[in-house]
Amino acid sequence: MNPITLYGIPNCDTVRKARKFLDTQQVDYQFHDFRKNPLTLETLQHWLAQQPIDVIVNKRSTGWKQLSDQQKQQLMAGDNLELLAEIPTLIKRPVLQTETALLFGFKEADYQQAL
Repeated sequence: MNPITLYGIPNCDTVRKARKFLDTQQVDYQFHDFRKNPLTLETLQHWLAQQPIDVIVNKRSTGWKQLSDQQKQQLMAGDNLELLAEIPTLIKRPVLQTETALLFGFKEADYQQAL
């Protein structure tokens, strides 16, 4: 298994920027399209153990805006991770996972430091 995985959806502009950066830096990584291959609850729990839920959830997404207030409260309390697996656009993209880092979103400086 490749120690570097980039999670996201291929048509997301920010994911494209991250992939272009990794390709330009000649980083060997695996891309995980979480629309085609949904995330497991185990993966989401692992992420939540490393980052707070407000770092993981994309509150600017259309998916977030379509949730009920109750769903939003449950999700932000970490009580409804199934919702993240069902609606992957709720996750801030891309997600870069290395052996030592877990980053949400794309900032070139953060990626350089993590690699």
